[in-house]
This record gives sequence, structure tokens and C-alpha cells, in this order.
Amino acid sequence: MTTASTVGAERTTSGRALSLSMRDAHEMARELVAHLAAVVPPFTTLPADVLATEVSPMARLCVEWAVRRVAGGDLPERTDRLRAAAARWCRAGIPIEVVVHAVHEGFKAGLDLLFARARASDAALVIKGTATALELLDLITAAVNKAYVQERRADAAEHHTAVHTLTSALLGGHATTKLARECGIRIADRYFVLAVWIPPHPDETHPRLDKQVVARRKLRRVQAALAKLLRDNPLAMLSVDGGSILVPESACAEPDLDELFARLSELAGVPLTAAVVSASAAEVPAAAQQAHDLLDTVRRLGRGPGVHRFAELALQYQLTRPGIGRDILDARLAPLDSHPELLETLQVFFGTDLNRQRAARQLCIHPNTIDYRLRRIGQLTGFDPSRTTGLWYLRSALIARLSAGDQDTRRPA
Repeated sequence: MTTASTVGAERTTSGRALSLSMRDAHEMARELVAHLAAVVPPFTTLPADVLATEVSPMARLCVEWAVRRVAGGDLPERTDRLRAAAARWCRAGIPIEVVVHAVHEGFKAGLDLLFARARASDAALVIKGTATALELLDLITAAVNKAYVQERRADAAEHHTAVHTLTSALLGGHATTKLARECGIRIADRYFVLAVWIPPHPDETHPRLDKQVVARRKLRRVQAALAKLLRDNPLAMLSVDGGSILVPESACAEPDLDELFARLSELAGVPLTAAVVSASAAEVPAAAQQAHDLLDTVRRLGRGPGVHRFAELALQYQLTRPGIGRDILDARLAPLDSHPELLETLQVFFGTDLNRQRAARQLCIHPNTIDYRLRRIGQLTGFDPSRTTGLWYLRSALIARLSAGDQDTRRPA
């Protein structure tokens, strides 16, 4: 792949050389390919059939372009054949840096041949040939790069579609081995099923920025970071505010999920919150529902970012389940509805892990006022905060109240 049309340029005068070079382009291309195959890596390691079917046609094409350009013609407007060949190399798994290096080596070899054979009287032709080589090098490099980018984009789009299809099938409970084969993705035996919340990025509230554009960029960062950290193993269905991620258990140990999401949050630029449930492939639909229910509980309780598990929130999760038990607990806090300061004090008191001093500082009141309000809460609800049983019931009732209140806000009017 070079512009060594000048290999035979010294045969006669400039005008006749150009006409002869056009007629002898194939011969010159063969001479160049032979030189490359003999002394220039990586061509020296290529099989004969690859040299014949890939290198020779491209070398001949470049020689023809060079001859036309030296004769005063324009650079080729269409590079379809070259881009088609580059696309084949991309699909064959040849790295783009190898191809670009080969292109440059080809041009270097062509110029070496030109300088070795040129006479003093050929100075103008050498200058013209060198300028042509640089022009064509730029054209060919751009064509190869464009072909690789288009092929990678097509691969990415195809992979995205396959990931979306298989993830949807797993979450819907109708994934099959046949479908996985068609998608080119193996179904794992077990998955970490993660329900994820992606909070708004601070720039989404910037008055001079497009909120939707900022949100989409945030999502792309999350997806890119996920692929980087798990090497394309995760199956994900995400929107700008969250979604579901399926991570094969073979790709990540359970304790490593915390570090993974810390790193993911760092790369994404927002603190992510997730709830995780382990499940077999057949259990993914039910596990996803459980994970999202747990994530709702985590957010209602104001838990911080990170990965949350059932083992640490089993009681809170159970108390948020609809039923007569939750309704009775919620009703026990009804007397506080007309005393919002008491309800706020109860929430802050539990939020500070029953620390009177911290609760008082947060509410900007005296610690004695905390004691007074807690006694008043006991009188109104019948649960004495100074006793272990009373604290347990009050905390349970508060969790049930948060859940019931959230459900009420979702009901249509």
C-alpha cells in the first residue's frame, strides 16, 4: 500500500515516464510488493495468499492514484475499494495501529526506492513524487481511519442491540439458549441482579445548559465505565435515571461490588445507588422486582449511595410491604399528624442513631427539648421512647409510615 509509481520513473524523460508508468502500474506494484515481502515488516510475516489478495490490489490501486496525480490529475474523490478492504481488516480483528503502520511502511519503502534510483536530473520528479506521496498518505490514512470508525460503530450498535435483546429476555423470563446464540452472548448460570438509581448531575440544573444533553452524556459515561470495569460482561438496561444491570457472578465476586460501584460512580461523575439480589438465570425476573423494591426502600429511608443488600435491610424491607401490619403501624403515628415538629423530631432522632446532642444540633434546639418532645410522642402514640419496646415500635411505625406515604403519592386522584 504505497505510492511507489516512481519505481520506473527514471526510464526516460518526465513526460514519457508518466505515460509509461501508467501503462506499467501493475508491474511496478508487483515490484514494490516483492520488496515489501522481502525486507519490510510486517509484510515479511504475511502469508503468500494474503499478499496476493490484499496487499497487491491495494498497492496497485495506490500506484495508479500516484501516477494520475503526478501527471497533474486530481486526488481520487472515491476511496470505496480501500475503505472496503480496511473494513475487512477490521472485521478480521487486525488492530488499526497495525494497518496504519503498514501503510506508512509501504510509503517509506516507495520513497526509498525513488531516492535510490533517482538521478540528479530527476530532482523535479523526486519533489513531485514526494509531494504526491504525502498527499496520498493523508488520503489513505483518513480512508482507513474512517472505515475502522464506521465498522466499530456498526459493531457497537449491533452489540448494543444484542445486549438489549438478551437483557430484555432475561428480565422478562423468556431467554433461551438459541436467543443467546443469535445475540452472541452466553447466558451465565447466576447473576448479580442490580437495581440502580442514577441521580441528576449538578449540570442538569444549570440554566445555560440543555438538561437532556447533560443527562444523556451522564448516561453514556455510566455505560462506558461499566463496560470498561467489567470488560463488556454486564447486561444493562439503563435510562438517564437508572435501570437494571445483570452482572455474571463469574465476572465479579460479591464483596467486590462495593468497590466496583464506587469506581463506577467516580467515572460517571455522580454517586450511584444500587440494590443487589443474587439469582439464577431463571430467577432473574423475580430477583429484579425484589431488587427494585429494595432500592425503593433504600431511597425512602434516605440511605446513602453504594450497594445495598437484603441482609442489611431485611426488616425495613418487610415493614414496607403492603398489608394489615403496615397499616396498623402507620395508624399508630396518626396522632402526630397534627404535630409536625414531633414527627420531624422522631425522624431526626432515629436518623442520628438515638443521639440527643446530634439531634438537637440538627434541629437547632436544646437537648432538653428533645427529651420533652420524646415524652410527648410517647403520650400521643402509646409507645414509650425510653423503653426498648417503645423504640422498636416507633421505628417500625416510622418506616411503615414512609412507605405508606410514598404509596399514597403514587395513587391517581
